[in-house]
Amino acid sequence: MEKHYVDLHCHPSLKPYSKSFKYNPTKQNALDPNRKNSIWHYSPPNFLEKFVNRIVTLTKFTQTDLMALAKAKTKVVVVSLYPFEKHFFGKEIIGIKGVTDVLVNLAASISQSRMDYIRSNNDYFADLMDEYHYYQQLHNQVVNIDGKIYTYRLVRSFQDIETNFAQETDSKKIINIVLSIEGGHSFNTGLDMQKDMASRSEVIGNIKTIKNWEHRPMFITLAHHFYNELCGHARSISIGMLKKNQDRGLNTGITELGVEVIDLLLDNTEGKRIPIDVKHLSTASRKAYYQLLDTKYNAEKIPVIASHGACNGKHSIVQWNKIDISEHADWFCDIDINFYDEELIRIARSNGIFGIQLDERRIGSSKAISDSKMIFPNKRKQLNKKALLVWRQVQHIAEVLDKEGLFCWGIQSIGSDFDGIVNPINGLWTAENMKDLAEEMLNHAENYLSKNLIMLNDYNRIEALAIVERVMHVNAMEFIEKNY
Repeated sequence: MEKHYVDLHCHPSLKPYSKSFKYNPTKQNALDPNRKNSIWHYSPPNFLEKFVNRIVTLTKFTQTDLMALAKAKTKVVVVSLYPFEKHFFGKEIIGIKGVTDVLVNLAASISQSRMDYIRSNNDYFADLMDEYHYYQQLHNQVVNIDGKIYTYRLVRSFQDIETNFAQETDSKKIINIVLSIEGGHSFNTGLDMQKDMASRSEVIGNIKTIKNWEHRPMFITLAHHFYNELCGHARSISIGMLKKNQDRGLNTGITELGVEVIDLLLDNTEGKRIPIDVKHLSTASRKAYYQLLDTKYNAEKIPVIASHGACNGKHSIVQWNKIDISEHADWFCDIDINFYDEELIRIARSNGIFGIQLDERRIGSSKAISDSKMIFPNKRKQLNKKALLVWRQVQHIAEVLDKEGLFCWGIQSIGSDFDGIVNPINGLWTAENMKDLAEEMLNHAENYLSKNLIMLNDYNRIEALAIVERVMHVNAMEFIEKNY
């Protein structure tokens, strides 16, 4: 399988940008890959780190550093800019600062200098701009990897990607970086855990600035872990000492300011629309956003995006206790940050995209994750079991869409969330394991089609290889071509 994989959501800069706060000057992206503040710094998991991850789910290694992406022969990746939220170090637990620092550092592997900055920061937008500039520093700068010259380029459109493809040679390779943003707090909202402090004029000004970036984001994830005065968020933190910091705004709807923000982002003047990614939105906010699409934006073709998600196997936000495909009942993690079948249908009908998140906390039920474990892991058998977790997402989406008379293989893609605060699927540790995933997914696809092909509508009876290529590459590339 020669086609490069495309990732719709990952965080290559989160760890090295964090490490840059330890050096003077700060926020520098080092060209030397040996420096930990370089986005090229290669730190794949060793045996001990894999063992620790299996036992306590900590991910201290890098997964999508540019060196790993190069070794994986990645050509296109959508990176997420994320101003780290200060409520991971919230007021309610500031009395035990040392404990929360340890918890966050263990979960995200960020430096103490970065944590001190986050705690004192009162301008998320400035932090967003700094991370954007961090990428700009090494734009088109070259490094030598295994005898070949590599560079990454921030792109402004799909046309830039095509141009870069044409400029590649056997010895000179280009990684295309498409920007996205995770969290509406990036506009400098949600700074205080207890009260609203956002300035409408500042928020509007910041959005206008982003829409005029040279490398405009392809989409924005409106919600994230904490209340941002724009919309409600879904529960995403399970660590007891941090969990209560999520409570304000949890499961609420879209605010008046939030509607104004959405309208400005979706305004397509000069072709500068930035679509909304619905991941992390509460079910109330998702319902409200879909209502906006069905009314105010009914005449416009706005794609629904879930950049890094998983299915929960339930019918809908309203009929949340109804299961349409009973055979899949034990497969999925039944939480409302995951997506309902009716949302999958909406995504498909809008020509949207669904990035499958490679996080064991989201992708399967406790039983499914337990069944995928091996006491004495054999690499290939383990990969087959772990790839099944991903294949079940692909299969479930396909069966839901096929029943609706829709093309059923057109929205599934990879939105790994690598280098975010994730617990990766064991065996699928980094970008370099995407080739392994594709190979095992092919086995699962062939097995599925051998038993179920006749059950699908005629137009959905495509070859197993075509299905896997769509998941790993084609669907994401077609989406980028249509929307960027």
